[in-house]
Formats: sequence, C-alpha cells, structure tokens
Amino acid sequence: NKQEDYLKVKVWFTDEKGDIIAVSHKEAYSNLPDNIFSLDDSDTLKSSFTLTGDFYHTFSDDVISVGLPIYSDQQLQGYIILHTSISDLDSVQTEIFAITYIPFFAIILISFVFLAYLSNKILRPLARINETAKEYSKGNFEAKTNITSNDELGELADSLNCMASDLSKLDEYRKNFIANISHDFRSPLTSIKGYLEAMLDGTIPVDNYDKYLTIVLNESKRLTKLTSGLLELNNFDTYGPILKKTTFDVMSIITDTTNTFEGRVVETGINFKINCLAKNTKVVADKIKMQQVIYNLVDNAIKFSPSGSTITIEVSERNEKLFVAVKDKGTGIEKSKQKQVWDRFYKTDPSRGKDKKGTGLGLSITKEIIKAHDEHINLISTEGVGSEFIFSLTKSKE
Repeated sequence: NKQEDYLKVKVWFTDEKGDIIAVSHKEAYSNLPDNIFSLDDSDTLKSSFTLTGDFYHTFSDDVISVGLPIYSDQQLQGYIILHTSISDLDSVQTEIFAITYIPFFAIILISFVFLAYLSNKILRPLARINETAKEYSKGNFEAKTNITSNDELGELADSLNCMASDLSKLDEYRKNFIANISHDFRSPLTSIKGYLEAMLDGTIPVDNYDKYLTIVLNESKRLTKLTSGLLELNNFDTYGPILKKTTFDVMSIITDTTNTFEGRVVETGINFKINCLAKNTKVVADKIKMQQVIYNLVDNAIKFSPSGSTITIEVSERNEKLFVAVKDKGTGIEKSKQKQVWDRFYKTDPSRGKDKKGTGLGLSITKEIIKAHDEHINLISTEGVGSEFIFSLTKSKE
C-alpha cells in the first residue's frame, strides 16, 4: 500500500473470468463493477490494453488505465489493472521535476559559476601571460603581467617578469657591446686611415714616415689584440675555456711574467715586490691560462699605477687553497663601479681611461679563466689608495 500511495496507482486483481478479487483505494471509485468484462462485451479487456478516460464511468475524473493478463504455466490466471489519475500524474511529474530537473539546473548553474571562476583565475591570467610574452617577442621588455596571485600562475608570471628583466639587461648589454666594439675599432682605424692618407697626399714628409708607420703598426697590433680577445671570449661563451691542467710552481710563472714587463716598468719607475708566504706553491691548473691571468692582472696594475710606485704580488695559503694577490697603489675604483670591471669593454675612466691601447677585455677573460677552474677572484679597492685583485688556486698534493 505504501508503494501504491507513493506511486499514486490504484490496483485491481481479477480471476480468469474477470471477477474482481482485490482492489486498492476502495473509497476512490464512484461505481466499482464486480466483473470487468461486464463493462465491455468486446474483447478489449481480455488482452493487454491501455485506456484513457473515466474507465467506463468507474472514476469521477480521467485516468490512464493499463491492463495485463497474468499467466502461469501458460494458463491464464487472471488480470492486473492499474489506474492512475491524470491529475496525480501531473503531481508526480512536478515531483520528478523537483527531484531531477531542479538539481540538474542547479548543477548547470554551479558549473557556470565554476567556469567563471576558472576563467577569472586561470584563463584570463594565461591570456595576460600570452599577451605579455608577445610584447617581449616584439622587444618591449617593459610590459608586465600584473599577476600577483600566490599560486602556480603567480610563480609563472614572476618567472616571466624576471626573464623580461634579464632580457632587458641583455638587450642593454648588447647595445653597449656593439657601441664599445664600434668605438674600439673606429679609433685605430681612423688613425690608420688618417696617417696613410696624410702620407699619400704629402702632408707627412718622407723623413717622418718611420714615426707614423710605427704608429700605424701599433694601431694594427691593437686591432689584432682586440680581435683575438673577442674570439677568445666568444669561444668561452660557447664551450668555456678548454683547460689542460698540470702541476706546476705558481711562483715560477709569477717571476717569468713580471720579467716580461721589465722594459715597460723601467720607463715609468714602477717597482715589483713579490712576497711568498706559502710553504707549498705548487698548484693544479692550466699553466698557460694562469700565465694569462697573472699577465692581465699585472698589466692592469701597471696601467693605473703612478710613476715610482710599487706593485706587490703576494702568495699565501689557507687549507687546500693558494691565494695570489696583485696590489697596486693607483687611483682605485669607486665602490659602485667595482662589479662592472668584469664587464667586457668596461673602462673605469669615462673618457675611456688613460690607457688608450687597452681593449677592456683583459679582466673579462681573466674572470672566465678563473671560473673555468672552479675558483674565485675578488676585487678590493679604495679610491685614492689602490686596488687588489685576489684569486684562488687548488694546491697540489704532491
């Protein structure tokens, strides 16, 4: 009965002759027959049927009636007839709508809300990141994503902004690099061109050819040195310095290197002072590359040392490391510019430095060589006092 009430169905059971055996909801009928076949003398009710109406004036309102014969062992046992009020069906339909369609629409609404949230939280930030990336591809590194969330998209946006900052610095470096190359190539080329034209048109007399040809030769050597430095740095960028490590005494290359500057320091009155505070001065490194490092540091110290001053080269040891320091008593370097000395073409004097023959590549090459050895080089400098470059090497265990 509970299921009948829930489904709002009135049930009749009859025997094989059509006599009604049992019915539900007896109070619902205005005229209940004893035998269903008495309602219709045709064969309509003797097989499966579906009828709409008051079922032969049995009900006071319209119903849908469905009848089915019941068989057992192929023998007709009776009939079951179900009656449902059309108004009750409307009520059931309303309940079904409430049970199914309303949640369905609620799910759709929630889905739209979720999609809107997803769009605002993910799709729009991704679109902004995409637009910003396109701006970067056009060279506009000032564009920002303006995404401040603390999720993965925020991290991606921060990474993109950092990349833009690095690209902006790289672009600025590239411009400065080209400008410096242009300057350093143009100066000697202008000199060479000017002197040769003056010699050809007779402005410079034949008696002075030796003097000006020497200048042209020196400027050509400067161009060769600059080109070699650029090629060397380019190889460093691509592969890094190719090292051939051996065991050698660092004091021997310090002595040999300072001897190569003898003629130059005699002219300026500059003196060398070599202090060795280490017991073991043998190291494992690329000997030729370390000669280049010491040469560059000593050459740099000479450029900025006043006449009559002393350049000190000191070797000390700490644990498994040997430290080589090159100290001068030159003009020193401003603290704000000390990191820039490792940049290619950088010269501390805005007027390109007092040494017009310098390429601005020596310290860059030096740092690349030290870095390739997995060692460190530092600068300590005070304006008006001087500068000290210190680099480390790994001691030999022999």
